[in-house]
Amino acid sequence: MKRPLLLFFASLLTPLSIFAQDAPGGWDQRINEAVQPITDAVAGTVFYAVQLGDSASTAMPLVIIMLLTAATIFTFYFRFVQFRRFKLAIDTVRGKYSDPNDEGEVSHFQALTAALSGTVGLGNIAGVAIAVSIGGPGATLWMILAGLLGMASKFTECTLGVKYRDVGPDGTVYGGPMYYLTKGLAEKGMPGFGKFLAVFFAIMCIGGSFGGGNMFQANQAAQQFNSMIGATSGSAGLVFGIFLALMVAIVIIGGIKRIGSVTEKVVPFMCGIYVLAALIIILGHASLIPQAFAQIVSGAFTPAGISGGIVGVLVQGFRRAAFSNEAGVGSAAIAHSAVRTENPASEGIVALLEPFIDTVVVCTMTALVIVIFNTDVHFVYGDVVGNNVLLSATGERVGGVTLTSIAFAEVIPWFPYVLTIAVVLFAFSTMLSWSYYGLQSWMFLFGRSKVADYTYKILFCVFVVLGSAASLTAVTDFSDAMIFAMAIPNLTGLLILLPRVREEVNKYVRKIETGEIKAVK
Repeated sequence: MKRPLLLFFASLLTPLSIFAQDAPGGWDQRINEAVQPITDAVAGTVFYAVQLGDSASTAMPLVIIMLLTAATIFTFYFRFVQFRRFKLAIDTVRGKYSDPNDEGEVSHFQALTAALSGTVGLGNIAGVAIAVSIGGPGATLWMILAGLLGMASKFTECTLGVKYRDVGPDGTVYGGPMYYLTKGLAEKGMPGFGKFLAVFFAIMCIGGSFGGGNMFQANQAAQQFNSMIGATSGSAGLVFGIFLALMVAIVIIGGIKRIGSVTEKVVPFMCGIYVLAALIIILGHASLIPQAFAQIVSGAFTPAGISGGIVGVLVQGFRRAAFSNEAGVGSAAIAHSAVRTENPASEGIVALLEPFIDTVVVCTMTALVIVIFNTDVHFVYGDVVGNNVLLSATGERVGGVTLTSIAFAEVIPWFPYVLTIAVVLFAFSTMLSWSYYGLQSWMFLFGRSKVADYTYKILFCVFVVLGSAASLTAVTDFSDAMIFAMAIPNLTGLLILLPRVREEVNKYVRKIETGEIKAVK
């Protein structure tokens, strides 16, 4: 199996090598034109939309409906575990029940930050601005609800990730959906089906790691940084990309241990800076906070001027939460599998904190800043063209990162510089996590050898440079579709293996209650 798969991936890379030989300035366009028909077909399938109302804004991708439906099932099946075990999650991530001698490579906190670094990023800055622009303040409430439901999905997949992981003779951990789909479904008498789902997931994950987890991040970071310093040279993106690739290489060569040691510092720092800046804006307009929350609540149920009404608002909020925290996609289960523990449910409980931090905290902060900023009606909710709103003061249309930057800069004039640093750090940390996700999938398909290890890491760094130097929109769009295609095999496995998760969580809680697991902090 391994040789045909290697040839398959080589065939995917061939267009890059051919077009890269062309003159600068034209090869990226040629790649986009070559890949666009494939992208349209794949994205059209993965993001097939179900019309929930009369307006175009009420179209919900079927994969998002699947993710939300599964999250709701998990929430009820585990009797609202995200609320009942929230304190236990805090205690566990603090190391209260940790044993440093357990198998694994990273601590609970390092595993959490490694997974968070893959989700806390540009979606929290740009995506939320787009959701609020289109759906109005009410989209925030539905976004929070989806984030709370997603906590149960993370709990489920990360518990299974630890339960079915492999630990090599040297202590290296190999885990993720590839392993619980293979082993878990084999236990259920479906080895062939499980293997098929695992291979499909791994292929999609590798593609996602090169595009959405790499090239898109590098491209956005390069654009933001070069814009801040005023770099207009055609080689500016290339220079930035080489520097960024070197920084990524230094970290990922050390594996998950080094990634975890970096993310445990970078993630709290970047989230802390961003949330602090948001709190300065919010508390600086304390008198407007009640009005902002009133708009969020009323706008969720009785939106004014929003295309599609309440359904349109709900769709925007749910879409943003799903794209932001990736709960149910399966990527986070790979990072959490590396944790040092003998109790799979302990990491599942820690993992439920991820959507809470990513969506309920960070995304909500962005939304509140934009809603408070717009109490003076700087733009009209729902009046959107190409995801951009019309600013009444300047007459220009802006959206995404730019709109968020303007909202922050109204109170903190120098915030665009902070935002640039945040974007670069968010992109950098996202690439670190996705390099690990892709590598684990790569080694699942091609074997656990040094050759496979370094081949993937070299390719990953090459794509960092490509992403910084060129705008390969068709490639990154194709990759986004692959990321969400991961949800199909993952959710299938999760639903089949739910009883295994319940066994593990009951076992873990019982051990704590009986004193078999003793508090150490």
